[in-house]
Amino acid sequence: MSPADLQQPVLLSLLGGGFAAAFLHAALPTHWLPFVLVGRAQGWRTSRTLGTVVLAGLAHIGSTAVIGSLIVAAGLALDQWVEGLLPHLSAVLLFLFGAFYLSRAMLKRTATASGPALDAPEPRVADRTALLGLIALMALSPGEVLLPIYLSSATEGLGVLAALTAVFALGTVLGMVVFTALAGAGASILRLERWARYEGAVLGLALIGLGLLVALHQH
Repeated sequence: MSPADLQQPVLLSLLGGGFAAAFLHAALPTHWLPFVLVGRAQGWRTSRTLGTVVLAGLAHIGSTAVIGSLIVAAGLALDQWVEGLLPHLSAVLLFLFGAFYLSRAMLKRTATASGPALDAPEPRVADRTALLGLIALMALSPGEVLLPIYLSSATEGLGVLAALTAVFALGTVLGMVVFTALAGAGASILRLERWARYEGAVLGLALIGLGLLVALHQH
């Protein structure tokens, strides 16, 4: 069945609900906080951070669409496998990012305490590594809240599923961009630069905390 075969109110309701669900699920901290924290740590401009958000959001919906299609084809057994594997990989990525930035903060503090003569250049993740890591983080954590909508529309045909995917992508990317921009603006308004000496430690602990929340959410 194609979108044209559905009654227009039913189709609009389905797509509207899909957009709302996608936008609201983008409000989860894992969808914007890592970008704000890593972008600040890397010294990225807002445009670069938001560009990374767009790429990661598309990867997120791409993996959601693939998993959703496989669930529709193979049934709920695959859904249990996905919930048990991929989210844990995203948690591992969060832990690794957090551990790096926390160790960086500790090394910087040690070098400062040792005096100017021993002051060393601050270690930093390569921009390409940070970019790919953030994209992988989102790609490995498909939008579980969106999967039931795929299942509920499984009998409506490929056209409806494709329209849903487009709406999910629009809602998710828009939501991630909005919440990331708001969080970044809030950081500037609150003049968080005064806390720069603690930023590395806060960044590392925040990412590790997010990873812990993602891991605990699976149990």
